[in-house]
Amino acid sequence: MAFNLSFFFILAGLTGIHSITTVTEVPVKAGDSVTIPCLYNSRHTSHVKYLCEGYKLLFCKSVVKTDQPDSSGKFSISDDKRQNVFTVTIKDLMDEEANYWCAVEIDGGADVGVYFHLSITDGMPALYVDHQAITGYVGDDITITCYYNTSGEMRWCRLGSTCVTGSSGSIDGANVTINMTLPNIFNVTMRGLTTESSDWYLCGTGDLKMPVHVTVAEKPSTTTVSSTTFDPELLTPQDLIVTVHWLIIPLSVLIIVIVTIWFTLKRANKHTEVELPDTATAEDAEVTYTIKHKRKPSRESRAKEYTVIYSEVMPVRKPPCKESDATIDAEVVCSSVVMPAMKQQRQTVERKSEDVTYSSLVHLQDM
Repeated sequence: MAFNLSFFFILAGLTGIHSITTVTEVPVKAGDSVTIPCLYNSRHTSHVKYLCEGYKLLFCKSVVKTDQPDSSGKFSISDDKRQNVFTVTIKDLMDEEANYWCAVEIDGGADVGVYFHLSITDGMPALYVDHQAITGYVGDDITITCYYNTSGEMRWCRLGSTCVTGSSGSIDGANVTINMTLPNIFNVTMRGLTTESSDWYLCGTGDLKMPVHVTVAEKPSTTTVSSTTFDPELLTPQDLIVTVHWLIIPLSVLIIVIVTIWFTLKRANKHTEVELPDTATAEDAEVTYTIKHKRKPSRESRAKEYTVIYSEVMPVRKPPCKESDATIDAEVVCSSVVMPAMKQQRQTVERKSEDVTYSSLVHLQDM
């Protein structure tokens, strides 16, 4: 009898009776990925969990562990110790990859595990959902659509808990309705969601089950965020980098604009010409008088001989000169001063009697 009891406990450890709960048969399309939840007893919270590939637990191959990730990236595992569920994900499934175990290491004893099988097909699976994860908000409703092409009773179950069959029911306080009006589709609607509704659920028909994870979060607040006093000490290094970045951009643009304006004004001043007045008057000119004495070849004439040079201000390039007085035995030289930089019409300054000064030089006859 003792031998039978020992064998019973060993068998219980190998099969994981009352230790781990998961799906039994999951249809998957070849090349796709699937996530499988494994619910374990709270006494295994601190134990190492792993996924084992093979038909028998004693001879299966461990492909990924919670303390030893898979370097190939094909398998991944995570452990939610708050809900006592660890999940395994298998990517790029092939036909020969069908038998797996959700297992837990037992220190000083045989590991415990539960078997699940993947029904891998080339075409569409017999049971599938659009997404294996869906998010809802507290007090709202969520709807999950399950597609199937096999016979069997439609049901919606919480992993390790109760199931709803037929058209309506409830699971842990959430109202559930199942709508099967469309062929090969049944929609599951959960109402009155609470944060406790977050968990793994199973969409099932016959022996097939498809896991779906439901996350229920608090509804986002729509109130306006009140302004707070700026405190530089609360800034993180990343915040400071972003702040400096947004300050540098406008300052750089401002400097470029200022430099551009400065160069433009400088070039404009460089090419500006100062024009002289259009008219000139006799008062603006400098008048120079030259007196030159010339001795006559004949010494007989006792008349006074002298040379007078008239100077006058004329604003033309070649001012006319009056003929010398024939009655005076003297050489008369006319000179003029012309105003420079005359850009517009030049005006001739009329010679008046008061504008000319006559100077004379008396030559005394040699004694």
